Amino acid sequence: MIGGTLFRYFFRRYLVITLQFFAGVLVISYLADFTEFSRRASTLPNYTISLAMLVSALRVPLIIQTAIPFVILFSAMATLMTLNRKHELVIARSAGVSAWQFLAPLCLASLLIGVFTVTVFNPLAAAALSQAEVVEASLQGVDPSSSNDDIIPWLRQETDEGTTIIGAAKTANRGQLLSDATFLRLDDNGTITERIDANTAKLEKGAWQLSGVTEYRPGKQITHSDSATVKSGLTPEFIEESLAEPETIPFYELGRKIRAAHSFGLKAGGFSMQYHSLIALPWLLVAMTLIAATVSMRFVRMGQSASMILGGILAGFLLYVVSVLVKAFGSAGIVPPVAAAWFPVVVAMFFGITFLLHKEDG
Repeated sequence: MIGGTLFRYFFRRYLVITLQFFAGVLVISYLADFTEFSRRASTLPNYTISLAMLVSALRVPLIIQTAIPFVILFSAMATLMTLNRKHELVIARSAGVSAWQFLAPLCLASLLIGVFTVTVFNPLAAAALSQAEVVEASLQGVDPSSSNDDIIPWLRQETDEGTTIIGAAKTANRGQLLSDATFLRLDDNGTITERIDANTAKLEKGAWQLSGVTEYRPGKQITHSDSATVKSGLTPEFIEESLAEPETIPFYELGRKIRAAHSFGLKAGGFSMQYHSLIALPWLLVAMTLIAATVSMRFVRMGQSASMILGGILAGFLLYVVSVLVKAFGSAGIVPPVAAAWFPVVVAMFFGITFLLHKEDG
């Protein structure tokens, strides 16, 4: 039976190495995002270095949240390899400590990291990403391909002014701020009577407030103005359910957003997938720890074999590909979100437990 001192030692070593990996991912992801954003936005008149640094800093938490499974995989592998290289696992085994016992502190730490990510880190990352989108929307001319969604969102609204179709290259503030927006007004026959282009459009009470406006009317001269107002009967709640990115919604609000989307008759596949993926995240990290153990616990006199390390990396990458694939299916409604979120976790968990049972208990 593993003692409390040894348990705390393994637990602490694993947390220290995990924090080191997190620091490395933080620096690399920040530099990569800053470089890419600067490449796209450096020619814009409103661009500044400080603004680019702010946007990248606000987007980094979501990048780290996405990379957490890989961080756990590599940190668990590094921890077990270090303990093996220093013969600490050999000594623990000779004292009667089984693999399940010295893996327990690592799995517990991974589970706690997952819980912290879902309950504390995710709301911070969602708020930061939402603010980053607002800052990006204020930069006129940012490449629309940088949007998280390649499909331009379109809305239809009915007012006493008639029917208006609304589109935008990018959305921010949970859909209530549009960048490079287009408003198409239709008559009773469905013919376009007016087109209004705006650099930004912000939903206020009962109206869209437009800035940088260009108006087109058939047979009339094109007009330009600094601002304009378009009546709207859309509510902020409806806009959020229609246009908000699931990643910008904190974990604590996702359940309410799912119920609200259903009440509006909208599909909530993206919100449901995000919600169940976050619930499954702590156990996904435990599964990653078990996968790391399958390639890192075996003692090799001259160090870990490169093929074993490569096998662990490939297993983690395969799990990531499967997770992304089933998440896309779940968001599209092809697969129930609950099944899509838990399928990779269950498969990885069974793989790790089965391999360890075969190696440890025959």
